[in-house]
Parts: sequence; structure tokens; C-alpha cells
Amino acid sequence: MALSQTQLLEIADKLDRAEATSTPVPSLVETYPQMEEKDAYQIQWMVASRALRAQRHLVGYKIGLTSLEAQKHFKVFEPDYGHLFDSMSVNEDSGLDLTKLIQPKIEGEIAFVLGRDLRGPGITPAHVMRAVEFVTTSFEIIDSRIQNWKITARDTIADNGSSARFVLSGKKQKLEGLNLAHLGMALSKNGEVVVTGSGAAVMGCPLNAVAFLANTLAVHDRGLLEGQIILSGSIGGMVSMQSGDHFSVEIQKLGRVTVRCKGK
Repeated sequence: MALSQTQLLEIADKLDRAEATSTPVPSLVETYPQMEEKDAYQIQWMVASRALRAQRHLVGYKIGLTSLEAQKHFKVFEPDYGHLFDSMSVNEDSGLDLTKLIQPKIEGEIAFVLGRDLRGPGITPAHVMRAVEFVTTSFEIIDSRIQNWKITARDTIADNGSSARFVLSGKKQKLEGLNLAHLGMALSKNGEVVVTGSGAAVMGCPLNAVAFLANTLAVHDRGLLEGQIILSGSIGGMVSMQSGDHFSVEIQKLGRVTVRCKGK
């Protein structure tokens, strides 16, 4: 690692405070230019470990940077990931409280829920299909704890993949007979469609993204567990949010989910 243990702890403290106070911090990479990707993941795991000690429950993972466009923009060659905790889950009927967020944006994604454990290495899309209990439509609400979204891939990795909240549809769809790459998505803001896309935007097929995650976690002797939720990556662009906005996203054959923003 390029950063010392003291520096890693210092950055983890900064990110913890930023989330707790809804106050962003300057670019981590500009402040610590020697920070490497492995440092960034170490910071993410430090913050996640603190959340676990605080009795927050790990319910799954999000995968990011799954499109070629995003990877080119951030000058990386593979996706990243972040942790999902129970406190990040939002019921679509209760509305999304923006008061605890800083600069949120929303994306439509295919969510996977596992019916059995999935541990790498050597995981293929076929293994993923056998392990998945069902898939459904979801929103991921991303939010950078870095000022003005001035981020590199290392910033977003340290910052838990810029993840903040997620919303799942109540519809549970089995994978049998589905070609996830061909499923179309339409995301609407206040009744107007603003983003469209298809599952192929996610590494060619979202199954590839879940396989990537399982194999990547295996390097650290970690796996995906029965019942965990995997947000497989954005199908289209992200959209800014403010109080009073109403969003819906529909994915062919997987159903529709809605959320209304309140506060802030």
C-alpha cells in the first residue's frame, strides 16, 4: 500500500464524518495523491467494518463502473463494488428522505437476490444463474461524500462505490427464460422518460457483473451469501434528485418500482 495505516484511518474518519454530518470532503486523491486502488478498498472495508460493529447488517453489494463508457471516463478496465447495509434500504411506499444525503443521483438497475451462497474463484454466469433465487427492478441512489462529485475511481472506491440508498420492486422474477441483456429499461422523472437502456449496458449482461463480483471477493476470501442482494450496475445514466421529485423505473418482464423524494 502507498498510504500508511495512519493515513488510511484518517481517510476512513473523514468519510464517516462526511456521511454523519451530510458535509462533503475535498477530493481524496487530490489530498492523498499517492493513494492506490488497494488503499481505496482498504478504506472502504474499514468503514464497512465500523458499520458492522455499530450493528448495521450487511445485506449485499452494489457493482459500479459496469459500462465501457464509465470505465473509459474513469480510466479503469474493470468494475468496482461497494457494500449494502440494511439502513440503506428504502421502501417505495415510505418515500426517500433526502435530508441525510449530500448530492444524490438515481439510477435504474437489475437487482439479484441469491438463493444460495456463491463463492469464487472460477464463477461463471452459469454458476450465477443456478445461485439466484430471483431478479427484480431496482433503484440505486448514489451520493458522493466528495465535494461536487469531483471523483476518480479511487475516490469512489474508498467512498463505498458512492452508494447511499436502494429501492427494490416487490415483483420477484425467476431467471428461467429471461435474456437479461435484451431487457429494456425506462427511467422517468416527474412523469417524463429521461433515461433508457438495456441490460447489455452492464458488461454485456448483468450475469457477468455478478460473476465478476464473486470472483473479486474471493481474492479476499469472501463470498456472496444466500439471501444477499446484488445491484448489478446502472443500465443508463444517472439523474439528479431534489425534494418533490417522483421517479419510476420499469424493466421489461421484471416490473416497475417508484419512489418520491421528500425533505431537503
